[in-house]
Amino acid sequence: MKPLEELKREFLEHCELEKGQSLLTIQNYERYLDRFINFLRESKKNPDDQSKAGNSPLLPSDITQEIVREYRLHVNRLKDNFGAELKKSTQNHHILSLRAFLRYLAWRGISSLSPEKIPIAKQGDREITFLESEEIGSILKKPDTDDLAGIRDRAILELLFSTGLRVSEAASLDSDDINFERGEISILGKGKKVRVVFLSPEALYWLDQYIKNRGYPIAPPVEREKPKNNPLFLSNRGERLTVRSIERVVKKYSTRAGITKKVSPHTLRHSFATDLLISGADIRSVQSMLGHSSITTTQVYTHVTDQHLREIHQRFHGKSIKSDKDKPGDKEEGQNYKDAKVIN
Repeated sequence: MKPLEELKREFLEHCELEKGQSLLTIQNYERYLDRFINFLRESKKNPDDQSKAGNSPLLPSDITQEIVREYRLHVNRLKDNFGAELKKSTQNHHILSLRAFLRYLAWRGISSLSPEKIPIAKQGDREITFLESEEIGSILKKPDTDDLAGIRDRAILELLFSTGLRVSEAASLDSDDINFERGEISILGKGKKVRVVFLSPEALYWLDQYIKNRGYPIAPPVEREKPKNNPLFLSNRGERLTVRSIERVVKKYSTRAGITKKVSPHTLRHSFATDLLISGADIRSVQSMLGHSSITTTQVYTHVTDQHLREIHQRFHGKSIKSDKDKPGDKEEGQNYKDAKVIN
């Protein structure tokens, strides 16, 4: 029987070739599976056995329910780079990667632990951070559009809020991807699914200004030739902006705007979705624009709009009814009720 390391490599190749999954997904699979295999190897070591037998190849039959239980405890106790426990979602990614690998083994008829025997930890509602309209407006106005870098940064911010793009999608855009006549962009998103996103007039204007003013590329070395793919957002060296660079742009202007929340490109994506829902957009349309494969993923945004519904209720409910609460003295009674709630 082939060892686990070789089967892992074949699984990753299967994900790339047959399943057509993104390189980022495959890299995540590899990282999590490497962590499990290393844990399994350490678990099987016998401190008293110094022979070569202790270094025998790991096999699919070595994956047992007890080993997986111990591995889940191990992952649950891991710390991130800041010394904090891993989020439940991150812990689940470890287990989901292992389950995907075991499903692949079962598909090939290789005997190992059934993936259905590995439970997934329950996790609470996903925490969503989004910006109010005033905060968005403040961030958008912070770039100094008297220079090219400021025009580029304004175009990035307008694009992210106008479309709800993932930061990786924005970083991979080419200039030719933008249809200025129709005000839209065709995006190849997660799972290699194509969707159309729409640009606001402001986003179109600043993208147009950036492309017209930058030339190509920005301050190019004499020996550099124009790349064939014509990246949209360029650094001062004429290279495509990375995901990390765009994250720094967003953080820079949110700090300048005095916003104390942790703001990232994904915060602008959240803000895009909640803005649509609060304004009355239906959830199916928002799902399509975000590129979610499941409506369940989009429904997380309905939780953050609950506060808006509360404000509507308080503003309009019962206004047409005159009751005893309008009588003099009721204000004091109402305060007494609030005080009683605090005491209780």
